[in-house]
Amino acid sequence: MSSMQQMSFLGHLFFAPYHYAISHDPNLSICLDYAEAVYADAQLQLTNQNIDEAQAIIILRNIWVAGNNADKAQWQNQVEEDMEQRQHLECLHEEEQERQDQDRIDEDEAARKEDRKKNKFKYTSIPGLDVPMKPVIIPSAYAVHKLDKGEYVELWYFTNSGLDDAKLKAWVDKDAMVMATLAGGDTAWVSAAST
Repeated sequence: MSSMQQMSFLGHLFFAPYHYAISHDPNLSICLDYAEAVYADAQLQLTNQNIDEAQAIIILRNIWVAGNNADKAQWQNQVEEDMEQRQHLECLHEEEQERQDQDRIDEDEAARKEDRKKNKFKYTSIPGLDVPMKPVIIPSAYAVHKLDKGEYVELWYFTNSGLDDAKLKAWVDKDAMVMATLAGGDTAWVSAAST
């Protein structure tokens, strides 16, 4: 094998494209001492009538440096790719977190809207009014009682004259009688206290 063929073969070994991930930083690697007896066989393969032992050691170092430089370039690419991938994953994670937060906000808002729809009076705004100085006029106890039962009440009880009458007669005697409709549809006088 000629020296050019040997160089081509060694160059192919050391400069072949890398398709694997480098596990350590080649910037921290130290060149081997090719002058040691362990590398005598590698020196012997490079020596011939034009290349002596010292030149073979230099060639081996140059090959190592070239391979290490290729590893450094691949390492740098690998570090950049890892950083890009990590940033991409962080971005995806942040987007997913934002989506989940937005979903939670939307669910809370939907629940609030549903609660507002179901309980309208719970969320009715209270106007900023002063405490009333006059007593509130309410219909007579008889009219309120009939409303509670779901029975028909004449409109008169809610007119000004009916409310005035209720205000004058706020208290009902225990013996007072009112006309009431019985279960069979008949009308009868019953105690106002019982209605």
